[in-house]
Amino acid sequence: AGAMSERRPLRLLGLHGYRQNERRFRERTGALRKALRGRAELVTLSAPHPVPGGGNDSDSDDDPRAWWFSGPGTFEAREEAAAPEGLDESLSAVAAALAEHGPFDGLLGFSQGAALAAMVCALRAAGDSRFPVAFAVLVAGFASRAPAHAGFYRQPIALPTLHVVGQADAVIAPHLSWELARSFVEPVVLEHPGGHFVPAAAPQKKGYLAFLERFQPTQGQ
Repeated sequence: AGAMSERRPLRLLGLHGYRQNERRFRERTGALRKALRGRAELVTLSAPHPVPGGGNDSDSDDDPRAWWFSGPGTFEAREEAAAPEGLDESLSAVAAALAEHGPFDGLLGFSQGAALAAMVCALRAAGDSRFPVAFAVLVAGFASRAPAHAGFYRQPIALPTLHVVGQADAVIAPHLSWELARSFVEPVVLEHPGGHFVPAAAPQKKGYLAFLERFQPTQGQ
């Protein structure tokens, strides 16, 4: 118990899904944040790009955001976008958040945010000093199909990752998340029976904590 009390919580930068924002992501990760209490804290970031015509459907946020677009003002995960837009601004936004609000230990991304986090992992593994993170948790992630983004996946990405895959995910099919996991050197995969959300029931809580345990610093570090 003495060792437990000496630890500081890990700090995770949270990257939301397409058409979400930091406030909505905080709301939708309440159960996860409760599950990780004392072990990890989640700081969320809004993507830099407003989604055009956003906020008009019931599931959408009042300020829906995107990390990049596969077409003019639109996004589809399976699209082989010829001219994707907006990724550089988002990478800069993540780098700025890491610098201004850090230090952070790792990233936690959901859906498009998980795809972005995987790209950040690739840059970090290649020695990019803008992204001083040690690991990432990727929920409902996928690899970008845009040829312009192919370079991120050319080398196996040597950064520890936990890939959370919903077996009933109708938005990002499980095989897309598995495909992303295979882009990493030693991925840990945590499957759950649910759909497109950040799961936090007892079996997933156990999986998150087992993964995060590897990075838990003592007070002196």
